[in-house]
Amino acid sequence: MKLITTSIIGAMALSSAALAGEKKDIVDTAVAAGSFKTLVAAVKAAGLVDTLKGEGPFTVFAPTDEAFAKLPAGTVESLLKPENKDKLVDILTYHVVAGKVPAKKALKLSEATAVNDKEIKLQVKDGSLFLNESKVVKTDIKCTNGIIHVIDAVLLPPAGAAATQVGPAQEVMAVAINKGVPLFNHGDHAACAAVYEMAAMAIMKMPEGTVSCSDEKILMTALQHSKHSGCATTRAWTMRKAFDKLMVAAN
Repeated sequence: MKLITTSIIGAMALSSAALAGEKKDIVDTAVAAGSFKTLVAAVKAAGLVDTLKGEGPFTVFAPTDEAFAKLPAGTVESLLKPENKDKLVDILTYHVVAGKVPAKKALKLSEATAVNDKEIKLQVKDGSLFLNESKVVKTDIKCTNGIIHVIDAVLLPPAGAAATQVGPAQEVMAVAINKGVPLFNHGDHAACAAVYEMAAMAIMKMPEGTVSCSDEKILMTALQHSKHSGCATTRAWTMRKAFDKLMVAAN
């Protein structure tokens, strides 16, 4: 595995260097590359430009124009229609993971949770890293607000939401995430943060013993940091990271 890892990173890091240049945010980097015109058009149609130009950080698995061309005829044109915006947002947010996930870390993962709360499977096959059935062809394109890895096929999200354990606290967090993600993806970061904060406070008021002391401490710390932040994006991500930590621990 060490030899495979080295060969993957070594081969792809060289091809990524040409795209890196002067560091820009994720959207401007994709525009400057010239090989992501369809992706950029889709991001604009989905109303995700401001989100992906935000502070992040994000890891984006970016399909090339050739990757979009592999989809059945008429698929892209259909997705860009206003009436299909929700479906387009779901597809695009399946290509984004919260935080920075460089190639060295990605190679050690078996799965990752996209910001639409659905799982992406990662595996090394024949010396290459694959996300589901999409091959990673360039890695570690550094941006001011995250990292881009280039893939050769569009990732299509599985139907349904990711499964969560059904304890009362997990139910509240799952509902909050389902409400908050669309708000965040449509640029209303303050509303998303408010939903998450209200959910956390509701969990804190649950009967004694419903939530462990350690989980209460995680939620209280996140609430304190969120309340003292003047940035809606930071507030939303602070709460979401706390929820994700508790959900992963529960599962």
